[in-house]
Amino acid sequence: MRRKLKSVGVVLGLTLLALGGWAFWWEPSMLTQKQYDIALNPWPSACDGLKVTVISDLHVGSPHFDLPKLEEVVKLANKANPDVVLLGGDYVIQSVVGGSFVNPEPIAEELGKLEAKLGVYSVLGNHDWWFDGQRVKTALEEAGIRVLEDEAIEVEFQECRFWLVGIGDYWERAHDVGKAFRDVPGDAPVLVLTHNPDVFVDLPTRALITFAGHTHGGQVNLPIIGPPVTMSKYGQRFVVGHIEEEGKHLFVSPGLGTSILPIRFRVPPEISFVVLRSQ
Repeated sequence: MRRKLKSVGVVLGLTLLALGGWAFWWEPSMLTQKQYDIALNPWPSACDGLKVTVISDLHVGSPHFDLPKLEEVVKLANKANPDVVLLGGDYVIQSVVGGSFVNPEPIAEELGKLEAKLGVYSVLGNHDWWFDGQRVKTALEEAGIRVLEDEAIEVEFQECRFWLVGIGDYWERAHDVGKAFRDVPGDAPVLVLTHNPDVFVDLPTRALITFAGHTHGGQVNLPIIGPPVTMSKYGQRFVVGHIEEEGKHLFVSPGLGTSILPIRFRVPPEISFVVLRSQ
């Protein structure tokens, strides 16, 4: 009986050791790529097949995600030949076990190498504002990346035209939806970029799809239970991936870095490639 109990203990110990190694080292060090096809109605036929690359929650300086890793991300994103690149915020870190802070300037310099036919656009996240939002914004703009804070811009390429609306961070900014949509014509197709997906419920129906980050997909996704921590007041409702509610679409990036604890379990770091289709 003792031998059996000892054997069980050894097996459990090895299992926990393996799971710990996976969650704290192997999975956070991954760099995955995934494509999503999302049909929007209405969406201009001239824009059918628009390729949107979504990169969010870099947290450069967190374990397993340093500047050389960011360089790899940029190369992979460029290789996909996107039409638009959307950056969902949280470029720096404020707190993560084992991390090492990296200033926003070298991060922005590397992100400035991103290439897209219609441009590279960004918003700021809560960690950026906790550090110094204006400094992060300036660094991105000096690298040639447009930062949208409660404002909109018309994007066009050949016959394809749409508006991109940037909403300020749900936690740290006023996130003035009315101001952000003020200059957008009522019948124009609209894409929204924001950091925290919780703002999704406040958006008008003409926001065809909203791109967000912030949750990291929970970083840990337990079988049956799902993500126990999501950093969203809506729990698991907007935790990751493609969500559709009442005709509005939301895409939440699982992100690339980590925050608080350098752990990922069944939520690998991901560069997301979203192709928008017209129905």
